[in-house]
Amino acid sequence: MSTDNLTTEIPSSSRTSLGSVTMEDSSHGFNESRSVMTKDNLKLLDLSTADNFCENRGRESEYAASLADECEESLEQTRSMVRARTNHVRKQTVNNSMKKKPQRKRRVTANLAATKYDVVRKVCLQCGMYIARDDDSNSFLIWSDSSVPVEKIIELKSFQKINHFPSMGEICRKDNLARNMAKMQRAHPEEYSFVPQTWVLPAEYAAFQGYCRELKKRKKHKTFIVKPANGAMGNGISLVRNGDRIPSHEQIVVQEYLDKPFLLEGFKFDLRVYVLVTSCDPLRIFLYHDGLVRMGTEVYESPSDENLDELFMHLTNYSINKHNENFDQDDSDDSGSKRSIKFLNDWLQSMDYDVNFLWHNITDVLVKTLIVAQPHILHSYRMCRPGAPPGSESVCFEVLGFDILLDRKLRPWLLEVNRSPSFGTDTKLDSEIKGGVLTDALNLLNIRVSDKRRGMAAEKAEAQKRLLTQPKRNEYSMSELEKKKMILNKRRTELKERLNQLRRETAREEFENMNMGNFRRIYPPEDKTRREKYNGLLADAFKLFLSGRAVSLQKDGNQPFSTLREEEILDLLEQCECDENITFDKSGNRPMSKGPKPLSSMPSAKSITNKEDSSTSSSSVSSNPQQTSTSSSFRPVSAQKAPNSANNGLILPRSSAHRIVTSSSSPPMKFNPVVDAAFLDAAVREREEELCRRTLQALLDMRIKFPGKTDEEAEVILESIQDNWKFHKPRVASYWLVKLDSIKRRKVVDIVRTNVRAILQRVWRASEVDNLRLCRVFSRVFNRLLWSHGQGLWNCFSNLGNSWETIFSKSTEVLSSTEMSCCRRIVQLCRDCLLIVYQFAADAKVAGVASNVSQGTTLQDSELRHANIIRRTPDLTSQQALRARMAKHYRTSQPALEQL
Repeated sequence: MSTDNLTTEIPSSSRTSLGSVTMEDSSHGFNESRSVMTKDNLKLLDLSTADNFCENRGRESEYAASLADECEESLEQTRSMVRARTNHVRKQTVNNSMKKKPQRKRRVTANLAATKYDVVRKVCLQCGMYIARDDDSNSFLIWSDSSVPVEKIIELKSFQKINHFPSMGEICRKDNLARNMAKMQRAHPEEYSFVPQTWVLPAEYAAFQGYCRELKKRKKHKTFIVKPANGAMGNGISLVRNGDRIPSHEQIVVQEYLDKPFLLEGFKFDLRVYVLVTSCDPLRIFLYHDGLVRMGTEVYESPSDENLDELFMHLTNYSINKHNENFDQDDSDDSGSKRSIKFLNDWLQSMDYDVNFLWHNITDVLVKTLIVAQPHILHSYRMCRPGAPPGSESVCFEVLGFDILLDRKLRPWLLEVNRSPSFGTDTKLDSEIKGGVLTDALNLLNIRVSDKRRGMAAEKAEAQKRLLTQPKRNEYSMSELEKKKMILNKRRTELKERLNQLRRETAREEFENMNMGNFRRIYPPEDKTRREKYNGLLADAFKLFLSGRAVSLQKDGNQPFSTLREEEILDLLEQCECDENITFDKSGNRPMSKGPKPLSSMPSAKSITNKEDSSTSSSSVSSNPQQTSTSSSFRPVSAQKAPNSANNGLILPRSSAHRIVTSSSSPPMKFNPVVDAAFLDAAVREREEELCRRTLQALLDMRIKFPGKTDEEAEVILESIQDNWKFHKPRVASYWLVKLDSIKRRKVVDIVRTNVRAILQRVWRASEVDNLRLCRVFSRVFNRLLWSHGQGLWNCFSNLGNSWETIFSKSTEVLSSTEMSCCRRIVQLCRDCLLIVYQFAADAKVAGVASNVSQGTTLQDSELRHANIIRRTPDLTSQQALRARMAKHYRTSQPALEQL
């Protein structure tokens, strides 16, 4: 191997080794290997060659040192780059962890794929909604121009809302509206007289032809309007005067034409009234303050054979009249062929018409129409949403368009109901009115982003409740204490549910009052009289349309706590807690002693100046302490308060109060708060007992008046019914339980309730007696008598005991003997009142039948029929029967009077 080759091979080998070892190790190893090789080679080389080799070795060592320095610099640079990169990554990681991720802004979404109206999209954007994709099924709002299938409503989540109710077609289809209105007209002819006489063909073709024949016999001519059963926008409508021309096999609706309408500038018109239904469970209806006045485009004339085809004269549909050359499309609301209801109201006021009375009648028509649909809607909605509790947020709402026609007397007539009214905005007036309707409707719906989270949490809680609920135990395997505990828990649960529902309704009503805009609530109304009337119609509608299903649907309305206020529910909850604490100890096994229920307030009255009251109060102060302690056992604990407390409203006479504190004949006494408070409490309790005795005496003196009869004659009638009770019992039961509805039954009981209230005001000398304990006790008795559709009062006629007494026997509230006697007297008065009303109705019926018989039959037939009537229903009010009964009464009472 030559020297040149050696010197050239060493650097290359050193370069390869430097990449894996440190600089010091590489230079040291290089020197050692170099020295070994040099010694071996020197043995073979001569001296000159050795000198040259040494020189080369010095140069190679210098080269190796420089190469080692370069490698060390490059390694240092690499380490610094790695450290810098590591620090940069660490800083970036820390910054990313400290920075909050920008949250995605959640917005209310609306699916408008099924609508063609731009105003709906525009209003949604103005309300801050985001227009979702057409295939987005999780949108908060779903709007459709046509009715939606039931399956879609079933699939909706609790936070979603859709603009249609199921079964709203019961009033929106012309044939269904006619059938349902005919049923309600037969039940309430006076209340539902705002729909023209209508026939649904072909089912009622024979009845319609019979009506036409009657018109021909009386030589009268009427015009009929023929409409398709499921038509819209005026398509297929025609007028006829000859009923024989109407086909018998087509699905059409024939209606009497109102030929005397109210005219505006010589043109016929109708009103498009917008109504919003936000919920059906419970029913809530709102009326928009403005609407459209749609006018015909030809001057109106009474219908005749010559102008029957003039649809521009007789029809007011915008879709028909806009094609007439006389159609005046004006953007202002006081001119043109389409105007606003606001303009009509101002015009009617200028003509001295009563606008308030007109809209009172229109509102009545709207509510009664929706009452007809409510049984169908509620039944279908609960079938679609079976798990939703009563009173929960509705997933459905609806904007309806009612077409109302005014006759010459400004009487409103219902023409039809549109479940999908047109929201086309051809004019500026359309944009203002329809845009306002949609904007205020969406504001009332109160759609929020948090509804989704809240709904999911409620569903999760409901699922957990179902999983954790223990199976019901058999009542036969329970002990008496366990049964009582179960009843208390059930009652507490019902009260809490009713309380939560009541608070939700209160919060909803407060929100509606602040966000109604141009809407106003028309159901439930604020007027108590109208509310009771509508509730009675609604109850009859359930019975009429749903028959046996009405019981299950009205279960929530018939709950005993459905009419209670929030304060009363809280009192009942507190009473449940007291009952549980009294009945059970902490272990729940040993019953504890019962005690009286605390009273929330004392009866209020002004200072009494009557001498008798003063002497009674004075004597009560000096009464025996033993009697005081005995009477106190009948009074609640809350009555044992000092008279100076704010809750004590009964003021003793000045003389007795003066006698308690000081005396004019003796030196001033030291005030002992314990003794004096007990002394005053005894006086208060004694005073209440005296007033209860006076109330009982007044109730005993009360008699039920028979119209046109004296008190003695009324007593004779009652005794006659009792003597012949086997005959009257089924008739009284049918009259009370079947013939009378809930409103009429309540009116019968209210006859006694009103007089009892007057007695309390007179005896207790207080204008407001609702806070009296005795008044609250009487209210519980009256409510019990009306329990289960009047079954409570009817049970009082049986010999099995009075069911109303159980409300006190199962309660911890202790009644005195005087208070219980007052309750028994009230029940007796209600029984007598029912019998008097029954007999009065029977006499009126007999008189009516007798008059009809005398008019249409011969004298002999009338005598026979009248005799049969008298046999079926004994005449207890004739003068002969009364004289016989009075004689019997005096004969039986005379010996007793002689003994006295």
